[in-house]
Amino acid sequence: MKKAVWLFASLALVTACTCPFKAKDADLTQYVNPFVGCADNGHTFPGATYPFGLIQASPDTGNCTWQYCSGYMFLDTNIWGFSQTHLNGTGCPDLGDVQLQPFTGPAEREHYHSAYAKETQQAKPGYYAVTLADFGVDVELTAAPHVAFHRYTYKNPAPARLLLDLQYGIVGGKDSLKRHILASDVTTEDKFTISGHNQAKAWVTRHYYYVVKFDKPYTAIKTLAAQDGEKAPRYVLDFDLKPGESLQVKVALSTVSVDGAKRNLAAEVPGWDFAAVRAQAKDAWNGLLSRAVVQGTLDQKENFYTSMYHLFIQPNNIADVDGQYRGADDKVLTAPDKTYYSTLSLWDTYRAAHPLYTILAPERVDGFINTMIAHQKAQGYVPIWTLWGKENHCMIANHSVPVMVDAYLKGFRGFDAEAAFRAIKTSLTVKHQNSDWDLYTKYGYLPFDIIKGESVSRALEYVYDDYCASQFAKALGKTEDAAYFATRADYYKNVFDPETKFMRGRDSKGNWRTPFDPMRLGHGADTPSDYTEGNAWQYTWHVQHDPEGLVKLMGGKEATADKLATLFKLESKVEGSGFVLDVSGLIGQYAHGNEPSHHTAYFFDFVGQPWKTQEIIREIFDLEYKNKPDGLCGNDDCGQMSAWYIFSAMGFYPFNPCNDGYVFGAPQIEKVTLKLPKGKTFTVEAQGLSKENKYVQAITLNGKPYAGIKIAHADIMRGGTLVFAMGPQPKK
Repeated sequence: MKKAVWLFASLALVTACTCPFKAKDADLTQYVNPFVGCADNGHTFPGATYPFGLIQASPDTGNCTWQYCSGYMFLDTNIWGFSQTHLNGTGCPDLGDVQLQPFTGPAEREHYHSAYAKETQQAKPGYYAVTLADFGVDVELTAAPHVAFHRYTYKNPAPARLLLDLQYGIVGGKDSLKRHILASDVTTEDKFTISGHNQAKAWVTRHYYYVVKFDKPYTAIKTLAAQDGEKAPRYVLDFDLKPGESLQVKVALSTVSVDGAKRNLAAEVPGWDFAAVRAQAKDAWNGLLSRAVVQGTLDQKENFYTSMYHLFIQPNNIADVDGQYRGADDKVLTAPDKTYYSTLSLWDTYRAAHPLYTILAPERVDGFINTMIAHQKAQGYVPIWTLWGKENHCMIANHSVPVMVDAYLKGFRGFDAEAAFRAIKTSLTVKHQNSDWDLYTKYGYLPFDIIKGESVSRALEYVYDDYCASQFAKALGKTEDAAYFATRADYYKNVFDPETKFMRGRDSKGNWRTPFDPMRLGHGADTPSDYTEGNAWQYTWHVQHDPEGLVKLMGGKEATADKLATLFKLESKVEGSGFVLDVSGLIGQYAHGNEPSHHTAYFFDFVGQPWKTQEIIREIFDLEYKNKPDGLCGNDDCGQMSAWYIFSAMGFYPFNPCNDGYVFGAPQIEKVTLKLPKGKTFTVEAQGLSKENKYVQAITLNGKPYAGIKIAHADIMRGGTLVFAMGPQPKK
């Protein structure tokens, strides 16, 4: 009975939609390839995780450089160990908590790495397996929301040993590996249990608490010598196993306390049935994946469902099973609905991932917004980029704002709208890190001689948040606030140079930056550039809320179309200030591997040339998304690259992701049916789609012609059938 109650509680959030997974349904996890993005700079990981869960148990194959933000690279030939937390597709390293490595042979050695054969690797949602060749150990991993479950089968003669490395973490440099643990407390409770707490500092400074449980007692424990600066121990544990016998290990985590970790363990994985936990994770994944039914080639299905998988890895619910969580100010609070979300990569995900959650995971949306309101109360402003509840201030602007406003405008009411608006207004008017509202309102832009870097990009992204705030104020009847933010939403015009037709830096006297090279890239505030991970060619189009206004500034539709066409035909090169590896996936100077470009492919719709958008979408699909480890042209960025794929495969995209509908492109898959709440479905058909038939000839909704360049969110959620008639020639 307890097991049944636990299973129901664990899956309650996943099955809150009206379309839960049933055993008789097709197993859609067969179409997910977790190795996609695990090479080049996709920065994904292949390990076992639960939808929106705290745990990501996965192999570590390297560390201490940018390429190991997720801890794993497919081409590596050695596995260092298996830690319990990892990031999906980010551009900065962190996590990698509580590393385990089963081994045989001498207890003390130079390292505990093992070679492995690629063909022994298996990865599916909620499951990972590999054989460590040097030690003769078969490793299997699965996960519950707060608990990692490991099973090791030792095939070599004794001694069977296990490294428990509590100092380990995924960091940016070798020295950090020794110094990122600021404090550590460990208790060896008995021969089956080790628990403790670490305070770690990498991307953020955070606390994590753990309990490690073994299904067999260890017979000996040895503490390895620490290196200079290390605060947490490494243990080698011996177990009395015969060849062919298995050791099972559970690791439960909490942001709050060891007791919290123990409650998580007791609630989610009280026993030792590895197969049952694996099956529950698989069912949870199938419950989400089944919200889209794809008709197409095997490769298309695998790309689509893998994108869904990457989308649903995060945001991560960091609240314990009793609702307790540690907030931005380190205070322990209790979330009424037992959810508090983190891993909010909002500069990336506000664009398409969060709009997609409103369609595919609507039961999560209110929890996201309540988290943002609570974060603002604790910190003073809404999340910018949060990890384990802590703000890392990565990237620019305050892009919780469009997520919050979009939710309200789409009819979500599971949060206090007045509190949400207060949080937004405070965040956009009271100065904090990554904001300079005094300068912004004084000049109507950010002067580059006062702001160290990113002046143009920051202004353009501030402007979008202002637009969203204005829409929210208008919906709430706050006329004065609506007018104030609407005025600021026009500030993008102040950095548009009418001579060069680029968004260009200005100083405090109003002079344009000289010399000016629109091709020159900038990375961040630490480089003398006016752009964030981009250049003028890429950021000039960053006017998501007012493309018509930008067209007017450009001199009309024809002039804008010509400049857009040039963007996609320029030399594909990256050069400039600072680190530029994440400006990738270039088609001309359009950079699909980085988020500021993601809406730009759809800009031709606004100049009366939708067929050019249709051509570019096909080119992006052919070049930038492949069903293989190096198949992503840039960081997945917590599901944003994947969300672009899902939307664009269906033929539309949230150009302005604030309940402004979805701009049409061209579908890339024959048929997709979305399962919506209340038993409704929305089907997209691409009739006649082929390699040659890439152009849209006509669009109908429920048999009637659908006019315009966008489909409304409400039209999708009402259900029905959207049909694209495809052909070989542009429809001009």
